[in-house]
Amino acid sequence: MTSIAAPRGRPSPKPPIRAMLVDDSGVTRALMTRWLVDAGIDVVATARDGQEALETVAKAAPDVLLLDVEMPRLGGIEVLPALLAAAPDMRVIMASSLTTRSAEVTIEAFRLGASDAIAKPMSGWASHGAPEFRGELVRKVRALGESQAARPQLQVRAKGPVHRDPATEDSPPLSLVLPEGPPPDLIVIGASTGGPNALFGLLARLPADSRAPIVITQHMPPTFTKIFAEHLGRVSGRPAQEAEHGAPLAPGSIYVAPGGRHLEVMRGGPHGTARLSDAKPENFCRPSVNPLFRSAAAWGEQALALVLTGMGTDGLEGVQVLKQAGGRVAVQDAASSIVWGMPGCVARAGLADAVLGLEPLRAVLRTELTR
Repeated sequence: MTSIAAPRGRPSPKPPIRAMLVDDSGVTRALMTRWLVDAGIDVVATARDGQEALETVAKAAPDVLLLDVEMPRLGGIEVLPALLAAAPDMRVIMASSLTTRSAEVTIEAFRLGASDAIAKPMSGWASHGAPEFRGELVRKVRALGESQAARPQLQVRAKGPVHRDPATEDSPPLSLVLPEGPPPDLIVIGASTGGPNALFGLLARLPADSRAPIVITQHMPPTFTKIFAEHLGRVSGRPAQEAEHGAPLAPGSIYVAPGGRHLEVMRGGPHGTARLSDAKPENFCRPSVNPLFRSAAAWGEQALALVLTGMGTDGLEGVQVLKQAGGRVAVQDAASSIVWGMPGCVARAGLADAVLGLEPLRAVLRTELTR
């Protein structure tokens, strides 16, 4: 047999993303397999429960594993650490029903290393929610799978002192210092894929004398956000809750956008109030980061925005509005992000005042909260 080499000068085609599905329902496995294959994603293995997955995962070597939360013999949360140990470079998406118990388990899965979660339709695969679920499934698997491949080295127009990693010729320069400004009266944070773990680290053990409210939009389904806020409260040591419409914001308190609703902040009262909206999704998301960041522009120079790991471009348009009003913006760097989509698009647009790893971002936040 004669082999034919690819023409010189043409890049080799990217290998397809390798996915593995673990679910005790044969119907679910069959449907998800068909959807992913139709989207050009290879389904390299399926399993009926955690035990079968553990016996298969190392040989299958998936880029992304979709893991059901509740299964017989060995459930998702019980087998997750062993799966990650067997395939440490693999990304895991938890598939969960919209129940309080499933939300609790899924948030714990984030702490154990899961990268993202997806909520199954409540009323079966023929429900009106199935097309939305299919689109979200494909987007998340693709984003995490592509993040596993070598990232293209993109030039970042950074401001202030910069650093280039001498070990990587094409590594983007990173701004190491957030420019000084007035002490912030409001801190807004946007995150998506990989965001829960990033937020657990960023907000751990916040200072007791925090002076500004922290308002967060994390892409997450309903039911999950209330449980997530409770976990953030325990990690940070500060009051944390799902935001309520018309409720006043308090210094040092943490507010999380409810799943399925946009969150905005409005001037009024000593520190502002929360406003919830059922407006149409932006960038396929509700809650979206854009409405929060746009509304924070009312604080002008006294607003600080942080953009953490996440797929897509949600938050970019909001950052543009916030920057025009004089607010400052810091984004998480590629090395510490699960997916450098949301922070990367802000950095590439030259809108990031600082591009920092998670620990430097945490130091910046603690400093800004106590100025």
